[in-house]
Amino acid sequence: MLLGDHAGRGMPSRLADLGLSGPDLTRHIAWDIGVAGLGRRLAQTLDAPFIAQRYSRLVIDCNRDPARADSMPQVSDGSAIPGNADLTAAERAARIAQVFSPYHARIAAELDARAARGLRTIVVALHSFTPVMAGVARPWRFGILHLGACPFSDAMLARLRAESDAPDVGDNEPYQMDEVDFTVPHHAIGRGLDYVELEVRQDLMADDAGEAAVAERLARVLPAALSDLT
Repeated sequence: MLLGDHAGRGMPSRLADLGLSGPDLTRHIAWDIGVAGLGRRLAQTLDAPFIAQRYSRLVIDCNRDPARADSMPQVSDGSAIPGNADLTAAERAARIAQVFSPYHARIAAELDARAARGLRTIVVALHSFTPVMAGVARPWRFGILHLGACPFSDAMLARLRAESDAPDVGDNEPYQMDEVDFTVPHHAIGRGLDYVELEVRQDLMADDAGEAAVAERLARVLPAALSDLT
């Protein structure tokens, strides 16, 4: 089952784009560039459901516990987010109710339905990362994020590294899964499901050709990694 916590960059009209300019609304701070298209391609090729959040992570980050202050950040990669300054408890609660809760309820419902049908489920959380963050270049093309031992994540790491130089594929790079992450710990680990949180560098998916190439590669590697477990 494919997930896209940050696949969209939509803004509820009442929030008036959070006071941001056009460039900030298209930067990586607003969404995971390329994930929507990647998820759709993989869903079609693998015949897998793809549940994607259409609203911007700046409205509320659906991969964060909403109780965390950074679930509605006031600053992101050097850009101030005016519409997130001095939010009241009621304003935060409204975003949780309108954006965060429906998304996670949809994931839970799909997992419940699959369990009721006796289907084995591997959770694949799709993310993308900017090639340069805070002035530091990131050498990895792909990242495999996991929390402790995870057979499917290990299999994905091995398969991707077998096709390229090891430094190109990060093990808990460029981010490390920890207590900050919400989706995989809550829905996959919490149910005892195997998973992978997959990061793709955004410049690899800068156009349709790049997006298609990444999708083709992952459509091969994901089933191969699954076969390694059986």
